[in-house]
Amino acid sequence: MWLLLLLSVLGTCWAQYNPNTQPGRTSIVHLFEWRWDDIALECERYLAPNGFGGVQISPPNENVVIHNPSRPWWERYQPISYKLCTRSGNEEEFRNMVKRCNDVGVHIYVDAVVNHMCGNGVTAGRDSTCGSYFNPGKREFPSVPFSGWDFNDGKCKTGSGEIENYGDMYQVRDCRLVGLLDLALEKDYVRSKVAEYMNHLIDIGVAGFRIDASKHMWPGDMKAFLDQLHDLNRTWFPEGAKAFIYQEVIDLGGEAIKSSDYFGNGRVTEFKYGAKLGTVLRRWDGEKMAYLKNWGEGWGFMPSDRALVFVDNHDNQRGHGAGGAAILTFWDSRLYKMGVGFMLAHPYGFTRVMSSFRWPRYFENGKDINDWVGPPNDNGIIKRVTINPDTTCGNDWVCEHRWRQIRNMVIFRNVVDGQPFTNWWDNGSNQVAFGRGNRGFIVFNNDDYELSFTLQTGLPAGTYCDVISGDKIDNNCTGIKITVSDSGNAHFKISNTAEDPFIAIHVNAKL
Repeated sequence: MWLLLLLSVLGTCWAQYNPNTQPGRTSIVHLFEWRWDDIALECERYLAPNGFGGVQISPPNENVVIHNPSRPWWERYQPISYKLCTRSGNEEEFRNMVKRCNDVGVHIYVDAVVNHMCGNGVTAGRDSTCGSYFNPGKREFPSVPFSGWDFNDGKCKTGSGEIENYGDMYQVRDCRLVGLLDLALEKDYVRSKVAEYMNHLIDIGVAGFRIDASKHMWPGDMKAFLDQLHDLNRTWFPEGAKAFIYQEVIDLGGEAIKSSDYFGNGRVTEFKYGAKLGTVLRRWDGEKMAYLKNWGEGWGFMPSDRALVFVDNHDNQRGHGAGGAAILTFWDSRLYKMGVGFMLAHPYGFTRVMSSFRWPRYFENGKDINDWVGPPNDNGIIKRVTINPDTTCGNDWVCEHRWRQIRNMVIFRNVVDGQPFTNWWDNGSNQVAFGRGNRGFIVFNNDDYELSFTLQTGLPAGTYCDVISGDKIDNNCTGIKITVSDSGNAHFKISNTAEDPFIAIHVNAKL
């Protein structure tokens, strides 16, 4: 009896840390600004067959329409109501996407913007994605409804009403973030409206939430609305399953608010991960790949079972958020593929892959002044994600998740899931290798000279296809072949000028 009680308590405690992905699926992808009907198609034709566990979607609730500049990506982070009505589609299209993705075992994670409503500088009216009336000057959002009573203006102690000092946790959580009207989440009514919105999404069938701007909410206020959430929809999830929660908390150290403040509510975004990995792969500050031997908690990161990790996200690939110029993005494709490959091979954290769109970069004084540009569109209508004959994307969609090297490393992670970190090797500089038990092995050359070594892989003897340079098709390799001896050794040769200076093999790519 006591054991059953303990297990039920542990199950409840651990529920919000579990991504609810199907067995054998270990990563999610952020399809940033995609339409709901395109996501549904992508789940069926690509994500499910290639072992992706789920999709983080852009905020699905009604937002303000910004004309100056013309429809920036960040307008979606300025809510007007909790109606499911955006540039990505309406509620019917949203429901269809959730059903179609769940039906093929790919789950949906909603980017939930619940810290605030739109900015105080937005003009009152009906210029919103669903046509709902709002008046930020009077704090009126009748479609929720929220009124002046529901905001933190009286609680904020700064003269401007804005956050002026990130060393003051009260300002960070009670004042306006860049003019966005800060909701009073200490109030039961406000909590109930947030929970109502999230429960509507859970009942439709979503698997969890990225909670935007979590750092700007008190952890106890968040717990109060998270405790009101329903169990997941039993059409697709086991009885008693809880929503996966991962909270956006930018913590690079040196501020009043720490990631660990939020561990009680769910996982937390580990922003140090991409910032440090980018610094290492760029070989800045004297960093070397050899130093990655104790990657993870050994680098001062949060515990692995609390971390949601990524090489870049929609903010910091544009220079916002955290990490600055160290962040690797699709613009630096050679290093980026290495970074994502390392992340997906390494056991630390729960992994999210980025899928972006291109924008016309224009730099002034080292800053991209086009960092606001929204998704590919025709007069504000988001363009379809078209697929080229080589399976890459057109219409200015980057689709990093469709790059062979990244797709195959998502599969690699699935194959080695649960295996220990083994057989580390390095040359003292920027050539490193490691295994995942007896299931996979990966080798990197980020030095300015060739790598040529015989290494212990820990894998069974045989001939393997390198999944970076090609694929295993019809019991043959379209790329490099690696022969593992009876002793588990294999010889690796990687030119420093190779298009992709890394090799990955796993037991499912064995001839």
